[in-house]
Amino acid sequence: MAAKRPVLLVDDDDRVLELLSLYLKKEGFELIFAHDGRKALEQAKFCNPQLIVLDLMLPEIDGLEVCRQVRTFSKAPIIMLTAKDEDLDKLLGLGLGADDYITKPFNPKEVVARIRAVLRRIEDTGSGLKVLKFTDLEINLDEYRIVVDSQEVLLTSKEIEILWLLASSPGRVFTREQILARIWGYDYFGDTRTVDTHIKRLRRKLKIRDNLEWDIKTIWGVGYKFEVKAG
Repeated sequence: MAAKRPVLLVDDDDRVLELLSLYLKKEGFELIFAHDGRKALEQAKFCNPQLIVLDLMLPEIDGLEVCRQVRTFSKAPIIMLTAKDEDLDKLLGLGLGADDYITKPFNPKEVVARIRAVLRRIEDTGSGLKVLKFTDLEINLDEYRIVVDSQEVLLTSKEIEILWLLASSPGRVFTREQILARIWGYDYFGDTRTVDTHIKRLRRKLKIRDNLEWDIKTIWGVGYKFEVKAG
């Protein structure tokens, strides 16, 4: 898997950057670095990285705010690094648009594996024409582009992949465990609340309302389905 664009590593600890750099360079990745949140935003804007590894505790601007701002202009996957292991911190990061979450201390081989898994999912969906069209909704997985009511909606790669998974099988109920396995991979260490957080954010961004002819429905105690309403 050739890295066509660099991976942005953001951490104020030089030892962490050196460790990740050692392993990622061996895997053939081009790297750029930032030691604080302000520089991270500059690099994310001007270098257009294919993926961002982002520490939570940063000087200048913290990682959560960096994540939130990056999501206003970029769909690049974000993997958050943090010494905090509380569920609230994890869900907050995912709610702001992070795609994955790894706590310190970490195994650098796991970070490499997570990066490759995210990029592989993006590459795997890039072949062939993959477009779904519904009334007032178009999902283009080739371009990772979503249009609602003729307006493009900026979603993260994970949000688009979840929407594609559900919408490609209208009426089918996917359990939270199935969504986790299909979108994050069978080796993902998170729990099913990750899915709920992403669905909640997806609904908000799509501005789902009663007069639309499609919906993302909750099947209580089971999971979710994409429903096309009868005319």
